[in-house]
Amino acid sequence: MTISEALTVLGVTEDCLSTEEKNQLDHDGYLPLQGVLSFEQITAINARLSKLLVAEGENAGKEVHQEAGTNRLSNLVDKSPLFLPCFTHPRVLAGIAHVLQGDLRLSSLNHRAALPGQGLQSLHADWSGATPPGQFFVCNSIWLLDDFTLTNGATRVVPGSHNSGKAPQEELASPTDTHPQEQLILGSAGTVVIFNSHTWHGGTLNHTDKPRRALHSYFTRRDQPQQTNQRTSLSPETIAGLSEAARVILDV
Repeated sequence: MTISEALTVLGVTEDCLSTEEKNQLDHDGYLPLQGVLSFEQITAINARLSKLLVAEGENAGKEVHQEAGTNRLSNLVDKSPLFLPCFTHPRVLAGIAHVLQGDLRLSSLNHRAALPGQGLQSLHADWSGATPPGQFFVCNSIWLLDDFTLTNGATRVVPGSHNSGKAPQEELASPTDTHPQEQLILGSAGTVVIFNSHTWHGGTLNHTDKPRRALHSYFTRRDQPQQTNQRTSLSPETIAGLSEAARVILDV
C-alpha cells in the first residue's frame, strides 16, 4: 500500500480541510482544529500519561528527549491504543499532507507538560537550518490535553516565519525574548493545532499551579530520518494490532 492509498483508506480527502483552512496554514504556518478529541478521550489519555510518568520515573522521555521543568514521555505509539488517533485522524493527516505535499510518515509521538513556574523555550524551528519557502521537510501537531491559556505556558509562534527563508538563530540575538510578532496558540482541550515545523515557535512560562499538558504528533517526509525509529521501537504486538494503512503512516 502506498502512502497515497493509506491516506485515502484513513478518510483523507481534499474536503477534509476548507480552502480557507488551507490558506491559513499556508500563510500563518499553523491551523487550530477544534473538538478533535472528546472529553472522554482526553480523560482517558491523561490517566494513561499519569500512570506512565509514575512507571517510567527518571527514565521518562529518554527515548527521545528530557527537558528540565517539564514532564516528558516518548514512543507513545507503543504504549497504548488510546494514542491511535494521533497518527490516523483524517483532518489532522489532511493538514500534515497539505504541508508535506502528501509525502509523510510519523516521526515521533511524544508528551510534553510544562510544569508550574517552568516551560519557557527559545524560539526555534524543528529543522537544523533555513529552507526556501515552500520546501518543507517536517510538520507537527499539538494535541491540547488542557486548555491553552494566556498564563499556563501555551506555545508561542511567529506567524509566517516558515516562509522567511531564515532560521531563528540567524535573526534573534536572544531567542528566549518575546518576539514583536509572536502570537500565543490559545484553545480548549481537545483542539489540535497543526503547525508547519519550520515556523518559529516555543513554549512559554507556566504561571499557574498545574502542569499544562499536550501531545506532539510529529511528521516528516518519508526520505528523512524519524525521531523515533518506529520499526525498532514498536513491539510486534503493537504492530500486529494496527491496520495496514496505519502501518504505512508509521512506515513499519
